[in-house]
Amino acid sequence: MDTTTLKLRGMSCASCANSIEETINSVPGVSECNVNFGAEQATVKYNPQETGIKQIQDAVDAAGYSATPLQEQEMITGEDDEDKAAREAESRDLIRKVIVGGVISLILIFGSLPMMTGLELPFIPAWLHNPWLQLALTAPVQFWCGYRFYTGAWKAFKRHGATMDTLIALGTSAAFFYSLFATVFPDFFLNQGLMPEVYYETAAVVITLILLGQLFENRAKGQTSEAIRKLIGLQAKDARVIRNGREVDVPIQEVELDDIILVRPGEKIPVDGEVVYGSSTIDEAMVTGESVPVKKQPGDEVIGATINKTGSFKFKATRVGKDTVLSQIVQLVRQAQGSKAPIQRLADRVTGWFVPVVIAIAISTFVIWFNFMGNISLALITTVGVLIIACPCALGLATPTSVMVGTGKGAENGILIKGAESLELAHKIKTIVLDKTGTLTEGKPTVTNFVTVRGTANQNEFKLIKLAASLERNSEHPLAEAVVRYAQSQKVELTAAHDFEAIAGSGVQGYVSDRFVQIGTKRWLSEIGINTDLFQEQKDNWESLGQTVIWIAVDGEVEGLMGIADTLKPTSIEAVRKMQKMGLEVVMLTGDNRPTAEAIASEVGIDRVEAEVRPDQKAAVVKSLQAEGIRKKGKNKSSQSKIVAMVGDGINDAPALAQADVGMAIGTGTDVAIAASDITLISGDLRSIVTAIELSQATINNIRQNLFFAFFYNVLGIPIAAGILFPIFGWLLNPIIAGGAMAFSSVSVVTNALRLRNFQLKDEG
Repeated sequence: MDTTTLKLRGMSCASCANSIEETINSVPGVSECNVNFGAEQATVKYNPQETGIKQIQDAVDAAGYSATPLQEQEMITGEDDEDKAAREAESRDLIRKVIVGGVISLILIFGSLPMMTGLELPFIPAWLHNPWLQLALTAPVQFWCGYRFYTGAWKAFKRHGATMDTLIALGTSAAFFYSLFATVFPDFFLNQGLMPEVYYETAAVVITLILLGQLFENRAKGQTSEAIRKLIGLQAKDARVIRNGREVDVPIQEVELDDIILVRPGEKIPVDGEVVYGSSTIDEAMVTGESVPVKKQPGDEVIGATINKTGSFKFKATRVGKDTVLSQIVQLVRQAQGSKAPIQRLADRVTGWFVPVVIAIAISTFVIWFNFMGNISLALITTVGVLIIACPCALGLATPTSVMVGTGKGAENGILIKGAESLELAHKIKTIVLDKTGTLTEGKPTVTNFVTVRGTANQNEFKLIKLAASLERNSEHPLAEAVVRYAQSQKVELTAAHDFEAIAGSGVQGYVSDRFVQIGTKRWLSEIGINTDLFQEQKDNWESLGQTVIWIAVDGEVEGLMGIADTLKPTSIEAVRKMQKMGLEVVMLTGDNRPTAEAIASEVGIDRVEAEVRPDQKAAVVKSLQAEGIRKKGKNKSSQSKIVAMVGDGINDAPALAQADVGMAIGTGTDVAIAASDITLISGDLRSIVTAIELSQATINNIRQNLFFAFFYNVLGIPIAAGILFPIFGWLLNPIIAGGAMAFSSVSVVTNALRLRNFQLKDEG
């Protein structure tokens, strides 16, 4: 399956978004489509063997909208010039129409005050009451300012649908053409004993207010993508590349793989790479959230957009363009902002039938008032009010705007949330499963103890170290790296190994200098028939200190024992304490033997430990925790699955991350683990887990507020506009007020969502 992001144009409300989503989902080969009305984008998963982007675009065009693929350069640098120009042109057009409509509306309202108030107002010139003048003034507002509503309604009609444009076009047209009929044929009303009243000001003011609301809404929606703009703004504009022995400044778009780049103190690192000459300290806070500068020297990786603090250095470009860490972060945030939270499903179902139902209510309102009261003016006012006040936009914006701001806020805090579903689910987590190595600990274990069967003579030690390290350097396991680093610190020269084999969760084996070497756990060596009765006292002592013990066997016999310790991250104890304070059950999961695991767990304050768990068993442990559930009282009550989060960093954690309800990967870990996770903690600081959960809670609360407001607005507003209060209090909702309320309901929802930008982690005390 391929995934593409399409920019959409022509949407006016959430019903349009639903229509586009249904259209794309109906294209053969499309497996999933999510349309984000707030971002005006569609994220589409499709099978390239069955369909292509062109077919998807054609389907969208046939539905009356337009779709263009988000180009690679836009993913890196933001919106392109054409897109920016179109957005600015639309804003200018709205401003012009609001000004024209506003001026004309003020004149019309001023001229209609005597009719609206029932008072004689001698300071208002009589010629302003003239319906022909009001017709001439209103026509430009109705057909020039309101042209977009007619085109939108016509597009919807052609595809047998209805949108917000349909409601506005019907409502304002009813007021305008009724007034036009009363102006041209006043005798028709006079002969029936009715006054030929006109409502030109209603049509003009409603259109102007809705255009003003759209202008504010567009500007507010633009702020929801502020996080992406901030991320994009972090990157350097140029790079100082060394080509043909000369330093050349080039735009970062022209940097190529393997280019050698010079960075001086205070400059931003343009792309990702590996230091080849010099050393420095790098401020990586803008990408990882880590406030302490990190020392870099030859062989270390550097991340684009971070800031060089002290020395000059040269590095080789290893990732450029869309492959850089920053570009991938931007793309992940885009995908998250384009996804849908489960809580949005209700709003989607409502908006699917909202407009047809409103039209039916409007028709019923007209028929009821006209038949029972015989007053066409009353019937018209209530019908126009119903059409104008109904607003599916507020429902459509309630969830996506909050998700956009929430995921953006997460990115600012070094937390990449891949989808709205994960964002919604995070606050329901009951159990956190923490992998030990690289998650709770630094992931850079060190050999602290070493003993051989043949004593501690340097010659015997070096010979065994050489065999062990020569084999281990073929492994990517942190313990293997510790053995290799230990050998390097002892100035031991390594040799080649062959027939290397890694046994998951157990150890490694292979040939070094024609000797068959096996390194791993006591359990594994015992299972394959090697005697491990030696070194029992050393093993017990080292494990009581929290060290991991590995056994070294040569040609089928144990030759030595190594104790390896991995220090806790400075923030692990504080993070676990905060999680427990939130009422979360914290579980440590590790392949280490139980004594070692319990020693580490005791140090960090974790009571529940799952030790000696092989990689292929980790997912099963997570599944069993989920199955524990939250038992409900009663005989025939079913149990509800426990929401479990898994936090890990290694390849062997990927199945468990995928199994968990919410998988959280340490950003400093492997790409496989990050790909399998739902949330990535870029800095590796476990306190980010608490931040992610609290951000989830804040976002869901914000969504609920928006949905309540949107539903409450329509449930209350439509009956009032239909005149439900008229028989009791003699009070009708003026269509002008209805238009104002409709215009600003969407703005209110977006504005409420923007409050999430002020999200701050709770003070834990």
